[in-house]
Amino acid sequence: MRRTTTRLADGRELIYYDAADDAPARDAPDRRSLAPTPASAVSEIRHDPLRDEPVGYAAHRQSRTYHPPPDQCPLCPSAGDRHTEIPAPDYEVAVFENRFPAFSGGAGRCEVVCFTPDHDASFASLSEERAALVLHAWTDRTAALTRHPGVRQVYCFENRGAEIGVTLAHPHGQIYGYPFVTPVTARAVRAVARHRERTGRNLYDDLLAAERADGRRVVLETDHWTAFVPHAARWPYEVHLYPRRRVPDLTALDDAGRAAFPAVHLELLRRFDRLFGPDAGPTPYIAGWHQAPVGAGPEARAAREDFALHLELFTVRRGPGKLKYLAGSESGLGAFVSDVLPEAAADRLREVATA
Repeated sequence: MRRTTTRLADGRELIYYDAADDAPARDAPDRRSLAPTPASAVSEIRHDPLRDEPVGYAAHRQSRTYHPPPDQCPLCPSAGDRHTEIPAPDYEVAVFENRFPAFSGGAGRCEVVCFTPDHDASFASLSEERAALVLHAWTDRTAALTRHPGVRQVYCFENRGAEIGVTLAHPHGQIYGYPFVTPVTARAVRAVARHRERTGRNLYDDLLAAERADGRRVVLETDHWTAFVPHAARWPYEVHLYPRRRVPDLTALDDAGRAAFPAVHLELLRRFDRLFGPDAGPTPYIAGWHQAPVGAGPEARAAREDFALHLELFTVRRGPGKLKYLAGSESGLGAFVSDVLPEAAADRLREVATA
C-alpha cells in the first residue's frame, strides 16, 4: 500500500491511500484560491455540570456545504475547470482535514474519508480490496491522531442517508479526534472498571461470551469476528461487531482479523440494505468504531487494557417508510423505548443473509 501526503490550498492536510505501490502519482496541486482558516472558526468546549459531560460548539459549521448537485460535489475528483477537495483526477481512498470541523484550534481534529471516487457508489458496493484499503486508512489515521496532543479519543464513522442528516451524497465517512472522552465511552469505562472490581473479569469478554452461548441474537460469526444484536439494543436494527481477540483499537488488530474484516463488514451492510425489501431504497445507517480513550496515568492505562474495540452499526428506520424518531423519552431523558425486539431483529438479519 502507498500513502501520499500533500496540502490543500488553505494548508489543510490531504492523504491519498493506494493499494499498489505503483499506482499513478497523486501530485496534482490544489488550484483553488482558498484563504487560511480564520481565527473565528475555532470551536469551543463547555461542561454541563448536571450531566457531567462536555458539549462542543462550532458556529462556523452553519456555512458548510449543504446538498450540492452531483456536478458540484466537493468529494469527487477534480476535472477540467471544476476543482474540488480532491485535486487529483482520480483516487482510491482519500483523507483530508475537514474544511468545517466540529473540533479545531488544536483541541481535537476532524477529518473526511472518501471511500471511492464513484459518486453513485456506496460502501456496500465496494470490493473487499477497497474495503481493506479503507480499514488501512482508518488504522493509519487512528495511529496518527492517538499521538496528537489535543486528542483523547478517536472515532472513525460513516453516516449514510439523508434521514441520518448527511449533507453530501458522495460515499464518505469521518474521523473525529475528540479533545475529551465522549460520554458513551466514559460510561462504558466506568462500567468495565466496576465489573473488574466485582468479578475480576472483563465485562466485554463476558458480554461476548454470553451472546455467543445464547446464540439467539448472533447474526454472523467467523473464526475472527462475531456480529450480534445486543440484548438491550436501543435502535430497531442494531448490530455490534467484535473481533474474537479483544484489542483496544484498530492499531492492535492482528493480521488475521484485519484480513477477515472486509467480507464481514460488507456482508452486514448488504444485509442492512435488504432489511425492508427491494422497494424501500438504501437503508440509512450509522457505522462507527468504538476505540479505547487516549491518555497517560494508571487509570488511562487500565481503561485501555480493559477496553474492547468494536463496530456499532444501526439504522433509524424501524420499518418500510417508518423512522425511529428520538422524541420526548429518548431526547428529553435518554430513556430509549424500541419498537423491535432484539431477537426479532436478529432473526430478520439472518433471513436477509446472502444466499
